[in-house]
Amino acid sequence: MKSAGFTTRWLPILLLVPQLSIIAIFFYWPAIYAMQSSFYLQDPFGFGSTFVGLENYSSLLSSSEYMKVTRFTVVFTALVTFFSLALALLLAVKADNVLRGAKTYRTLLMWVYAVAPPVAGFIGVMMFNQSWGPLTELARSIGWDFKLGVNFNDTASAMILVSVWKQVPVNFIFFLSGLQSIPKSVREAALIDNRSSFGRFWDVTFPLLAPTGFFLLIINITYSLFDTFGVIDTMVKGEPGNNPMTLVYKVYVDGFRGNDLGGSSAQSVILMVLVLALTIFQFRLVERRIHYT
Repeated sequence: MKSAGFTTRWLPILLLVPQLSIIAIFFYWPAIYAMQSSFYLQDPFGFGSTFVGLENYSSLLSSSEYMKVTRFTVVFTALVTFFSLALALLLAVKADNVLRGAKTYRTLLMWVYAVAPPVAGFIGVMMFNQSWGPLTELARSIGWDFKLGVNFNDTASAMILVSVWKQVPVNFIFFLSGLQSIPKSVREAALIDNRSSFGRFWDVTFPLLAPTGFFLLIINITYSLFDTFGVIDTMVKGEPGNNPMTLVYKVYVDGFRGNDLGGSSAQSVILMVLVLALTIFQFRLVERRIHYT
């Protein structure tokens, strides 16, 4: 039997060059430059830099403000990831059971996927407008004096709500595809063995969705850490002040507004190391419990 292959060894290399070039230019080079800059104190006017060693890192780790931002980032990431996955799974299960109007139901849920994060943040600002925002009026009707951009907890709640709303459609698409890929014979066998719908879901459906759920877990954590930048920047209106912000937004604020390029680079390196450690933890410990069929 003749095996498929390339006629020359240079062809696969040439095919890989464009992708490798993009990775090198937009990932490796900025990462190396950030690590180098983190050991220097940069002049805000660009006239030079002074080598300070680990001073930028020690200043960050001893900063109460940085620790506060770190704690909020952990809470923000956990809540956005959990609610995005939970709501998407619930909607996918309901959509999978819809007999009439299924296409319309799915289309309405997937529309949000086309909304860019800054646009989602702008919609959130309008919904929580102090004067006429419908969600602000709803909060006032139950005795909650909601103040976006003024109160820390109110702003954090709005940021989490908008970030979850933006991410649910992506998770919904994958969960629905996973549900529809489960063989009909498996569902019929589960129906015979267990009359409880929740029992069938927990014992049969949920384990079969585990590979999809693990993939979405990684995607959602990455989204919460990085892709919510546009939502946060729009909702704090460019004036972070005492408002909540995540680690990636603080990198932007300190680097591009505070002109602290050395400290900002140190923050990006720490964030990169944390994400790398989290990824290793997920694949080494969590994936061991996932069984692919």
